[in-house]
Amino acid sequence: MENRPVGIHQARDLLRVAFGPSVVALVVIAAVTLLQLLIANSDMTGAFGAIASMWLGVHQVPISIGGRELGAMPLMPVLIMVWGTARTTAAATSPHSSWFVTRWVIASALGGPLLIAAIALAVIHDAASVLTELQTPSALRAFGGVLAVHLIGAAIGVASRVGRRTVATTPLPNWLPDAFRAATAGLLALAGLCGVLTAGSLVVHWSTMHELFAITDSVFGQFSLTVLSLLYLPNVVVGAAAVAVGSSAHIGLATFSSFTVLGGDIPALPILAAVPEPPLGPVWVALLIIAAASAVAVGQQVARAPAPIHVAAAKLVVASAVAAVTMALLGVAGGGRLGNFGHVGVDQTTFGPGVFLWFTVIGGLTVAMTGGIVRRPRRVRAAEPELELEPEQPDVEPGSEPVPEHQLGDAQTGQTPQTPDSSGPAEPLPPAAVFDPEEHFIADDTADDTGNDTDDTADDTAGAAGNGRAPTDDDQRRRAD
Repeated sequence: MENRPVGIHQARDLLRVAFGPSVVALVVIAAVTLLQLLIANSDMTGAFGAIASMWLGVHQVPISIGGRELGAMPLMPVLIMVWGTARTTAAATSPHSSWFVTRWVIASALGGPLLIAAIALAVIHDAASVLTELQTPSALRAFGGVLAVHLIGAAIGVASRVGRRTVATTPLPNWLPDAFRAATAGLLALAGLCGVLTAGSLVVHWSTMHELFAITDSVFGQFSLTVLSLLYLPNVVVGAAAVAVGSSAHIGLATFSSFTVLGGDIPALPILAAVPEPPLGPVWVALLIIAAASAVAVGQQVARAPAPIHVAAAKLVVASAVAAVTMALLGVAGGGRLGNFGHVGVDQTTFGPGVFLWFTVIGGLTVAMTGGIVRRPRRVRAAEPELELEPEQPDVEPGSEPVPEHQLGDAQTGQTPQTPDSSGPAEPLPPAAVFDPEEHFIADDTADDTGNDTDDTADDTAGAAGNGRAPTDDDQRRRAD
């Protein structure tokens, strides 16, 4: 275990990010250049200028020699440079790093290559004074190319470490990483299938490729052609992808598409033996299957996490747009002027839109057919609360106090009222008096001569008392009689 302070570790990581990929590329280029000069029995005059020019060429900066511009640079070196920058940047970035440290990592990934680019421009300018055929490239074009290459690599490396944390802590939608994963799957599928197509076409045109290798008799020359063909392999794959999505690729006047081929002069590079020859057969229309299969890969990645239709559509559109922009950038980087052959590249007006349409339409059908869309749950309206009716209050005569509910009883059913303070059952109230009409009739005692007046008087008194009334004057008069 090292006992160095944390600051030393961070400084070492920043130095590796700043100069690691660029210095490695510079060493490889220097070794190849010196080996070529040694085999050609040439002196080392202008060797540093050639090394500096090739290092800028790795960053897609055009090289001008003898008035001829070499702008169609191979894509393999720049892809390796982007990968190396992304790898070193990711290694120096922790998922829990602060934004201050992350900014320093990105600044280091850009500052080191820009410094080397400034030194390379100075070396080329000095060598141009000795080698009149070597021309100094535009400073703006040189710094722009170096900045773009290393910025893309740094962005990929940092996003691979802190991308999900950034999405979680910002208003960005949480499905954004899924969209980038779907775009990556579509790009890999399109590039892989086009690579297989290129290999198959080389097998079909094996005789043409053998003739191109036979232009040199030396083993080192054939080895150089093989290495150069491998470096230009991504350029051919991008051209095949343009043909597969319905666009076209061209090398000077020679134009290639899925529907027609126009002949023209082609550089003697063995990898270019894979291009179709006129007249074009109907089998080349099958190239459109490659675009459809790549779009299915995008749709399957989008459908991995089923979502409502608006979220699934947004993921699909973002993935298709990212893939279209990436392929368009590769088409621009892989194109340019190639000496006397003219401009080499793809039709940018139809290449990017073609990728977007294929991935959107076929990818959308794939998402719908593979269950990538879920229905949103229906919104249940909240039940309106029922109005509670107030209990009817008994009519109370004016001037009388209301009787509490616990003291009210049911006179008809004989329900016993309960008092809240009593511990046991309350005593029953006496039943209400029932009106009897017979008790209010007065009997005629004069017709009974033999009756007992004393008993009648007692009965009347008792009857009057039973009825709850005082004895009347008739009762007292009868008692006196």
